[in-house]
Formats: sequence, structure tokens, C-alpha cells
Amino acid sequence: MKIHSIEIQKIKAASATHSGQVVFKIDATVAPKEPLEGIEPSSVLTLNEATARVLMAALKSQLVELDAKKPKSRHGRHG
Repeated sequence: MKIHSIEIQKIKAASATHSGQVVFKIDATVAPKEPLEGIEPSSVLTLNEATARVLMAALKSQLVELDAKKPKSRHGRHG
């Protein structure tokens, strides 16, 4: 498995697909990361506080959009 260090610098756009995926268009730097001995290899995602807040707002917005696309249950509680 290849591991990377990914730094999100800017979130440009977010959208939700009909298949239930949330897609982000971003500016980021991606660099290979050497695994540390004795630690499970993982990619690392970093972003500053302002970008994290934009990401959180975009996620909330896209989850609302996904919920709106789901069919309403015909067998739920009435009334």
C-alpha cells in the first residue's frame, strides 16, 4: 500500500452524487510518506482550522442534499 501526506489548502466545490457519494474539488499538496517502523502505515490528511470549518460546512450541506434525494418511506409512522 502506498501512503501519502496530504495537505488540503483550499476546498473549491462540493457535490453529492445520485449513488450517495460526496465529491470535493480541492487544492492540495500530496507527497509520498515513508512508513515508520512499528506503526501501521497510514496516509495523513492535514488542514488548517479555516479549511476544516469550510469542510465541515460543505459536508453538512451535502448530507442535507443527499437526505433530500432519498425516497420517503411509505411504511413509516403516520401522524
